[in-house]
Amino acid sequence: MDPITLPVAEDACCPEFADLSRRSLLRGALALGGATFMVGGATVSASAASPSPASAVLVVLSLRGGADGMSLVVPHGDAGYYHARPTIGIAASQLLVPDTQFGLHPNLAPLLPLWNAGQLAAVHATGLTVANRSHFSAMEEVEEAHPGSTKRIGWLNRLVGAASSRHNPLQGVGIGGGTPPTELSGPLPLMTLSDLQNASIAGDDGSKKSPRRKSLHAMWDHDHSPMGVAVRSTMKAIDDLKPAQAETNAQDYGSSALGAALATAARIIQGDVGVEVITVDQGDWDMHVNLGGLDGGEMLGNASDLATSLAAFFGDLGDQADKVTLVTISEFGRRTQENGDRGLDHGWGNVMFVAGAGVDGGAYYCQEWKPLANDLESDLHVTTDYRNVLREVVHARFAAANTSQVFPGLKPHTLGFMQAT
Repeated sequence: MDPITLPVAEDACCPEFADLSRRSLLRGALALGGATFMVGGATVSASAASPSPASAVLVVLSLRGGADGMSLVVPHGDAGYYHARPTIGIAASQLLVPDTQFGLHPNLAPLLPLWNAGQLAAVHATGLTVANRSHFSAMEEVEEAHPGSTKRIGWLNRLVGAASSRHNPLQGVGIGGGTPPTELSGPLPLMTLSDLQNASIAGDDGSKKSPRRKSLHAMWDHDHSPMGVAVRSTMKAIDDLKPAQAETNAQDYGSSALGAALATAARIIQGDVGVEVITVDQGDWDMHVNLGGLDGGEMLGNASDLATSLAAFFGDLGDQADKVTLVTISEFGRRTQENGDRGLDHGWGNVMFVAGAGVDGGAYYCQEWKPLANDLESDLHVTTDYRNVLREVVHARFAAANTSQVFPGLKPHTLGFMQAT
């Protein structure tokens, strides 16, 4: 099988993120505890439980590379923002749905119907409680959500374990061809796939008496080792995905990798095959150079892609829409002050978007805003532990989950962006 690599912007980024993005993996490989087995574009670890429709679905969209939250949700009420960004700052008069402190980037306009319907909220000044400006270690820290632990268990793996007593690989699905996310890793059997077309058994002709399946059953049906269980579980998971493979997308997602991944996510959700958590990535947010302003730069395209893809996704869910909540996350934000290349270096605080079912939206949320400083070493200070944003979503949407198990050691704080249940 051919290795794949993630695209990296030509003008990008620091060497660490470029190296991380170019890491090659066998297509669909997933680093989980226990046995894994590759079939076509999918891998899973062992389980034999039958799927049942999910009552709630959480989609986690990772903005890889350290997205600048102060470009996506501009703090126009803080004069320090304009002092620090004389060429890339966005004028208050150009912002969408501004309040006295914040406003949306103009290229997020496709999200206005969600905002106006109260289904989209922005939570600002979020992040790790201690700054970590290394892409690799910050991603791991964010996705494990268990500071100080050496167990390497992702928070979504813990969520699946806490929300249900019956487990199957389709309860958690990572979509994409790059490095499998840490947030899915752990002892429970979860799944990654590059796309639905590749979620098949190599050599299977689709018939009930497929020679390939017959040989696999003969070899593994009575093998009780982790590999044997994994093979049987994988074949079942591929079959369980068939309702999703039959669905078609009614929305125009554009031509980006994010659009394709969210289109796949929508089809899986429409198939109602028991998926509870889905991860999707959007890369190339590491904009040290040419982040730019409204007159040009990389932020314009990324913001448009984000908004267009999300709008298509929520428009494509049909009768499953009342199950689905989406949250965005990034490993860190960017510095307050622009650099000499109209870009921004690694920072700290950031913004998180929450959209869909259960969201009390059409509003900006911020526990505390600390004034911005016009200094190249200054950051947006984190005043809300990002885990409390995730915890509030989990508490509202997964009633059976013990949030103290999902987020060990977290001191709970509620911001109020999710509707009470």
